[in-house]
Amino acid sequence: MYKKLALSAIIAMTANVALAGEFTLTSKDIKEGEMMSKAQEFQGFGCEGGNASPQLSWSGAPEGTKSFALTVHDRDAPTGSGWWHWQVINIPADTTSLATNAGAAENGKLPEGSAQTRNDYGYKGFGGLCPPPGHGVHHYTFTIHALKVEKLEIPEDASAALAGYMINGNSLGSASIEALYER
Repeated sequence: MYKKLALSAIIAMTANVALAGEFTLTSKDIKEGEMMSKAQEFQGFGCEGGNASPQLSWSGAPEGTKSFALTVHDRDAPTGSGWWHWQVINIPADTTSLATNAGAAENGKLPEGSAQTRNDYGYKGFGGLCPPPGHGVHHYTFTIHALKVEKLEIPEDASAALAGYMINGNSLGSASIEALYER
């Protein structure tokens, strides 16, 4: 009897882990653990790329998701705290993808109601890759966050740190792709 209960408990726990692991993030433009292209490189600060945000798709959001937020962070930037390349908040819950170059400021490719927060380059939009030459491989983490609120109420000029705090405080789960770049 106890063995059956123990086995039932293990099966139940395994099923919950499997369900939790269904939230995924994919891209046609970037791949997990692979180098990104010049298309995603910043244009400025000595970089001459296309500054185009990659296409992103997600599925399997946790139950109760009311909106999404997207973050892109380079943990290897020589700042002591990394570098925030892109943050999009208030993505509607029925959205499951962003088109290539959706992060260009004011191009209208983001879903209605979405908002971009200020990146570490100082403007709202996608700020591409631009690691210092010879600094080695940098790891760029693209993360989609499922949120329990329809809208994050943050100031227009919120820092990336404040946006991240609000995103993490309202997260039901997340899915990531870590891609690489080097100059």
